[in-house]
Amino acid sequence: MSASSLERLLPDPAATERLGADLARALGQRPIVIHLQGDLGAGKTTLARGLLRALDHAGPVRSPTYTLMEPYSLGCRRVLHLDLYRMADPEELEYLGLREEVGKANLILVEWPEQGGELLPAADLLVALRDQDEGRMASVQALTREGLNLLARLAGTSADVQ
Repeated sequence: MSASSLERLLPDPAATERLGADLARALGQRPIVIHLQGDLGAGKTTLARGLLRALDHAGPVRSPTYTLMEPYSLGCRRVLHLDLYRMADPEELEYLGLREEVGKANLILVEWPEQGGELLPAADLLVALRDQDEGRMASVQALTREGLNLLARLAGTSADVQ
């Protein structure tokens, strides 16, 4: 483990939801963008569900595969959950009004970010999920200063990076 990344073994879906909840507890007040990568069925939506539930969302959390974007208003936090798997062209993000939505959101979760190209906001944190033995391995990598701060809080420290 380095200062800019960590790995966590996720033996079952409940552990994946707990990682999402841990991310929610580690969130600061600044806007943050989290890209979620992994094959179909790797647990991206399960992680998003754990995160959203930890932020007090009581309703169902499904992958917005067909709508591409699902907004959530959770107290003073606005969350956008995107699933770009079925998106044929990054220009579709313009039709969704992503640019306007990004300005209002303080948390953006993006499944299949590679489909969004240059039109997506850059990630502060990248969570890659892959098969590992009977479960999954999550690799969490900080890509910005905000991402480093979030990763430090996730790892159990409160040291902010200046």
